[in-house]
Amino acid sequence: MSFQQGLSGLNAASKNLDVIGNNVANAATVGFKGSRAEFGDVFAASLGGAGSSNVGIGTTLEAVSQQFTQGNITVTNNPLDVAINGNGFFRMSTNGAITYSRNGQFHTDDQGYLVNSSGQHLTGYPANTSGGVSTASPVDLQVSAADMPPTVTTKAAANVNLDSRETAVSTAAFNMNDSTTYQGATSMSVYDSLGNAHTMSMYFVKTAANSWDVYGANDGAQIGAAPLGQMTFNSSGALTSSTPFSMTLPVSTGAAPISMTLDMTGSTQFGSAFGVNSLHPDGYASGKLTGYSIAADGTITGRYSNSQTRDQGQIALTSFTNPQGLANLGNNQWGETAASGAPASGAAKTGNLGVLQSGATEDANVDLTAELVNMITAQRVYQANAQTIKTEDSVMQTLVSLR
Repeated sequence: MSFQQGLSGLNAASKNLDVIGNNVANAATVGFKGSRAEFGDVFAASLGGAGSSNVGIGTTLEAVSQQFTQGNITVTNNPLDVAINGNGFFRMSTNGAITYSRNGQFHTDDQGYLVNSSGQHLTGYPANTSGGVSTASPVDLQVSAADMPPTVTTKAAANVNLDSRETAVSTAAFNMNDSTTYQGATSMSVYDSLGNAHTMSMYFVKTAANSWDVYGANDGAQIGAAPLGQMTFNSSGALTSSTPFSMTLPVSTGAAPISMTLDMTGSTQFGSAFGVNSLHPDGYASGKLTGYSIAADGTITGRYSNSQTRDQGQIALTSFTNPQGLANLGNNQWGETAASGAPASGAAKTGNLGVLQSGATEDANVDLTAELVNMITAQRVYQANAQTIKTEDSVMQTLVSLR
């Protein structure tokens, strides 16, 4: 026995306690990945080759290996918090220097960039002004707080039931202000090129059996003297005439007149009271950004006050062939190395990349119960190696005391 084995054992137990202590210290760190100490035995080299009676000279720390297992998912109140469930890393940029992280605690800075607490920019795929996402190359993700521009109404679809029991109006010309000159009416909102809302009304006048005229008005002013179109039905109450009807709505807001079509496909003529089944005009007013949502594939969608949504970009994830080969840079960041392999970036839910959960974070994958048990074991190992040194010292004292 010599002091060297015991001393190496003390050093190994001390390193193991350091690793365990670091795991315990980061048990509440979002996205942290626990490590384990890996040891190897040591034998003295021999010029004549290894002998069957060689005694080892201790142990050495081979590596501190991070374990990239999945952490638990915790729900938060921040919609820009994002958890990765599965494989992959967030791709972060610091003035063009790329690092990787599992910590998905993000917010927007004063320029609209998605950043973490250190100010690093989250990267992904940008969206154009119409919401189309280009997945060519990841860039720093920036969300726009600008108003959504309005869209003019160009078409509308209406589905109504006209009462077949009504009698044709033959004694008076249509008058939108006289309800006795028509058998049904409804209205919907349409929008001009400036986003101003207008009330487009439809009036249904029965002219003969299974035949109806459709008149229109915009903001209380009749659209032309003639009907917008005619609707005819068969004996089963199904619409047989062709739609849509084309019309131009004059406006007085400084915008261009609204040129649109009205599609009545699906309307019926049954022996029941007049009713509106659906009204679906397109177009909308301008809208202000009211919030964000992030889909499982990383698509960032802005919600607007005009009840519309628009994609603002898509978060990119990156995978590595050997994650344990990444260089630990601290602050929840890893760096690419030759041992990790080249990064492969893409959208979540593609390839071997995991899915994203908005309004949630990934907890550290540290099992405190297991770490406390490992700590007790490391303490016992330390005590045992100290005992071997104590025993060796006692033997040496005995030898020195021989007369």
